[in-house]
Amino acid sequence: MEWYLKVVRDNYANFNGRARRKEYWMFFLINVGISLVLSLIDSVFGLKMGGNEMAAYGGGTGVIGGIYSLAVFIPGLAVTVRRLHDSGKSGWNYLWVLTCIGAFYVLYLLIQEGDRGQNQYGEDPKGGENEDPFAGQREINNPFSGQNNPFKNDNQ
Repeated sequence: MEWYLKVVRDNYANFNGRARRKEYWMFFLINVGISLVLSLIDSVFGLKMGGNEMAAYGGGTGVIGGIYSLAVFIPGLAVTVRRLHDSGKSGWNYLWVLTCIGAFYVLYLLIQEGDRGQNQYGEDPKGGENEDPFAGQREINNPFSGQNNPFKNDNQ
């Protein structure tokens, strides 16, 4: 939940800098969950917008869900642009989502790991986490570390 709040509260309309994968996908996941709950609430209380012409499509958008969607549109766009910046791409690449094949390209950019170190959009949001993924997890008495490793190849 802290990643969702970081996007909505701390970086509401911040299109500068970089957003790591975890920040983007946690926002996305929680946003979908909240949208589903609000859609259910709208359905239970009959708060759907759109008259009979929308009945064939599920009744249209709910009032509460619509207000929520408007409230998170800007932070959702901002975190997507910052996620693209993490891959070294301009936020304008998000416009590719308007084409059929381009949507897969944008999805690829959102999934891939960001640039290590600083790029033209700022510092690495992971900081030093990219250096050693197992830092602080090794034990000195581990039988498979150092000279006690039975799988160690001395013929290098």
